[in-house]
Amino acid sequence: MRKMTLNESSIYYQEFGNGEPLILIAGLASDSQSWLPVVVGLSKKFRVIIFDNRGVGRSPKDNNNITIGKMADDCAKLIAHLNLSSVNILGHSIGGMIAMELAIRYPKLVNKLILEATAPELSMRNINLFNDWVSYLNMGMDKKLWFKNIYYWIFAPAFFNDEVMLNQTIDMSVNYPYPQSDISFKNQIAAISSIDLVPNLGEIKACTLLMFGELDLLFPYNENLSHFDNIPNYQSIIIPKAAHSIHMDNPIIFTDSVVEFLIGD
Repeated sequence: MRKMTLNESSIYYQEFGNGEPLILIAGLASDSQSWLPVVVGLSKKFRVIIFDNRGVGRSPKDNNNITIGKMADDCAKLIAHLNLSSVNILGHSIGGMIAMELAIRYPKLVNKLILEATAPELSMRNINLFNDWVSYLNMGMDKKLWFKNIYYWIFAPAFFNDEVMLNQTIDMSVNYPYPQSDISFKNQIAAISSIDLVPNLGEIKACTLLMFGELDLLFPYNENLSHFDNIPNYQSIIIPKAAHSIHMDNPIIFTDSVVEFLIGD
């Protein structure tokens, strides 16, 4: 366990393996531990760095007035803290938005960029959906039901075939020792609801891989691919039998795809 001092608080991070550095940025309501299904595989090839964004996990609980830009700044400061001149970046969902902002603001820091199940702007449907999730918290919805409701949107249908695994995952989420507060979740939703990175995507210099889940309900491939057209150098792949959480639904193909993109040349 390591922490980076930041404005009288600290950002929690962990490192695994050796080699070219690869920073993983977690998604909405998630922290660094969401990457555990792929950390072992990726750390065989890379120096993998995972961290908790502000307001989640073991980083500062206060993320009032947080923006995607501020979270990208935090990532840039972590890169500097580690004395790295540049890194590969992989961002999932909201982490992909942070990754795009990082590549736009700090192009020299990003070697290659991987965007998993994300978009440079939100549809009105998703904005309403995410704000409904906030409303359910405000209404005092049972946390088991709240997490299960979210799982319908982020996991592939096959996940629900194993009732024991489903219940274990729900219990693990409810009893997680470093839970995100309701207000912190609300602040994350506010941060992404107004984001529009489309006009600035042309400033991304890094070679970019777009990863979509075949079964993703939040950011379907056919609805979102065209949003990335302004990126000068990108390629896209669809991961079969995966929904929004690709690295959890299909970790082996996910890991192989990342390795091939980063060092397959």
